[in-house]
Amino acid sequence: MRVIIQRSLESSVTVDNKIVGQIDKGLVLLVGFTEGDSTTDVDYMAKKIINLRIFDDDNGVMNKSLLEVGGSILSISQFTLYADTKKGNRPSYIKSLTATKAEPLYDLFNKKLREKDVLVSTGIFGADMKVSILNDGPVTIILESGDNHD
Repeated sequence: MRVIIQRSLESSVTVDNKIVGQIDKGLVLLVGFTEGDSTTDVDYMAKKIINLRIFDDDNGVMNKSLLEVGGSILSISQFTLYADTKKGNRPSYIKSLTATKAEPLYDLFNKKLREKDVLVSTGIFGADMKVSILNDGPVTIILESGDNHD
């Protein structure tokens, strides 16, 4: 499981010219899955993300978590995070989990975030989405699950 985290002042996602999800201060999560990802990965990533201390404290030091600042999440499914560009110029997405396997994990991930009392907005899984992100900082972090869970 791979998640690109962007600290955001405001963000939205549009499908067919309609805003389907939006947040003010918080995090935009671009979420992708690969073969072998499991509910253990989902649990680990949800806990890690909401507790990351990447928001400024009163001294301008990144020392506060999403929970501490009362931020929201805009979660966007993104199979392209597992693009393989080693051969040629056209990316291969063979490492991305199929939609039928990825969607239940994605839904569970968002459920786990909501269980932590976080407002979570989403796009529409599999749709052609237009995502508008006002990146704050900019702060962008890449998280990857695996065997080394804290």
